[in-house]
Amino acid sequence: MDLLVLGGTQFVGRHLVEAALERGHRLTLFNRGRTNPDLFPQAERLQGDRNDDLSALAGRRWDAVLDVNGYLPRQVTRATERLRDAVGLYAFISTISVFADFRVVGQDEDAPLAQLTPDMPEDVTDETYGPLKARCEQLVQQAMPGWSLVVRPGMVVGPHDHTDRFTYWPWRVARGGEVLAPGRPSWRLQLVDARDLAAFTLALIEAGRGGVYNATGPAAPLTMRELLDTCHAVSGGDARLTWVDEAFLLERGVQPWSELPFWLPDADEERRGLFSIDTRRAQAAGLSFRPLAETVRDTLAWAATRPPDHEWQAGLPPEREQDLLAEWHAGREVGAPR
Repeated sequence: MDLLVLGGTQFVGRHLVEAALERGHRLTLFNRGRTNPDLFPQAERLQGDRNDDLSALAGRRWDAVLDVNGYLPRQVTRATERLRDAVGLYAFISTISVFADFRVVGQDEDAPLAQLTPDMPEDVTDETYGPLKARCEQLVQQAMPGWSLVVRPGMVVGPHDHTDRFTYWPWRVARGGEVLAPGRPSWRLQLVDARDLAAFTLALIEAGRGGVYNATGPAAPLTMRELLDTCHAVSGGDARLTWVDEAFLLERGVQPWSELPFWLPDADEERRGLFSIDTRRAQAAGLSFRPLAETVRDTLAWAATRPPDHEWQAGLPPEREQDLLAEWHAGREVGAPR
């Protein structure tokens, strides 16, 4: 197939392009040429800016387009207008963040979506990300009725994840010593390896299959303890988990999600459904999951290639973790209330 990719050189897009090339597809990448510009020399490169310059796409046709970096409605509107008569299928990579109410557990693809309000700026923030992507989905479906594909990943993990949200845990456990583990060991979470997401998305495109799919996993329930135990089993070493009460962490200003990835306090009722997304439709359509140990191993191997002075985007700095653990143990010794 002749595939056009909008983006394609960072994390999710990178894995999609790698998988497409491995499957024998002919790739055209359209982007600004700023991120990893030397990747994929075997693919055709078209340079432009989806915000204001799509001229490089004129007069061409592809079997499908993969829109990996559409975040703003105006970007998606311009792309669909340009490509409406130039592609057979429009595949849009969205997010589970599109749902309106994460107090609800077990939401499927038909759950209500977040809505943009007149006072929301068209800038991507924690508050606007979901509504903006929801509106982008709607624009794709309106422009390409019957021949659009919307894939909604949850937390995407694996090699080349520049956010460090998953990478922090394999790296931290591999470093050894006492590891601060947040909240309840039984805390349920969901994630999907970027390579599994790529394989699923491409299989749908190859089959000419449209629709909307929640794409996260794994198939069986996963807990925080299982994640950290897997990191320990893969990396070896002398890591020792200390489970620290969430009230203690919150009292000391520890930030869920950013400082301790995958941790959302039980008290956060607004997001209690974030890791309980219904993915039965996607699994029935072929979404499958590699063993978590493989994801951990490959993520560690990739992280080892980064420079020692890499600036981490998520996770507790070592000194902050040590201080919190020392205070936690001191409080337990004197019987301080929790």
